[in-house]
Amino acid sequence: MLKLENIIWNAPDGSKVLNGLDLEVSEGKLVVITGPNGGGKTTLAKIIAGIYHQDSGKILLDDNDITEKNITERAKMGISFAFQQPVRFKGITVKKLVEIASGTKMTDAELCDILSKVGLCAREYINRDVDSTLSGGEMKRIEIATVLARHTGITIFDEPEAGIDLWSFSSLIKVFKEMRKDLHGTLIIISHQERILEIADEIAVVADGRVKAKGPADEMMKMLMNDNGISNVCSKQEVLL
Repeated sequence: MLKLENIIWNAPDGSKVLNGLDLEVSEGKLVVITGPNGGGKTTLAKIIAGIYHQDSGKILLDDNDITEKNITERAKMGISFAFQQPVRFKGITVKKLVEIASGTKMTDAELCDILSKVGLCAREYINRDVDSTLSGGEMKRIEIATVLARHTGITIFDEPEAGIDLWSFSSLIKVFKEMRKDLHGTLIIISHQERILEIADEIAVVADGRVKAKGPADEMMKMLMNDNGISNVCSKQEVLL
């Protein structure tokens, strides 16, 4: 279980982004964190991964205090983070990148198995550079492939739908459905998209730097779709873009 207690984080300009946030994420769940823009969702994701460090508060992973652990230490403990815009690496092939993620040399058959899970043909991609010649949708899928290769306990995706076309988004939904079906660990997705919310086990709404509501996806979807339900937290239009 991942547990965050009274997390506070202030932006460099002094504005408070997270304001005493508390959150529990059970093992083996697909949890979608949603809410209005500027509410603190991406900051929360980066604090879990260790990219940002909270000003105060505590983070526990399976009852172990990881509050002071940096991003490298958390990665070794099984926490992965996928950025909104995946990083491109000129001169590094898709094969090499996936092998770096897995920590071992991989056969073409093993690479084919992983890449096919994200809808890519290994023959066409394993020797391509991870650079500007790849589309946003291709980069998203390759980044997901590296996550699958790592087999981490907690995987965080920050708005994976950002910057990809409709066809790639539909394929991305299929990938997440497969990951959910075969989930070995915890999957956290930061998203506004209704189709991603619909495949969650649980949904948490973050607004004004706090978790305003959290519960089973079916109950939360009814609340989010009801104009009278969570209107005091954020409007339907703010959540479901």
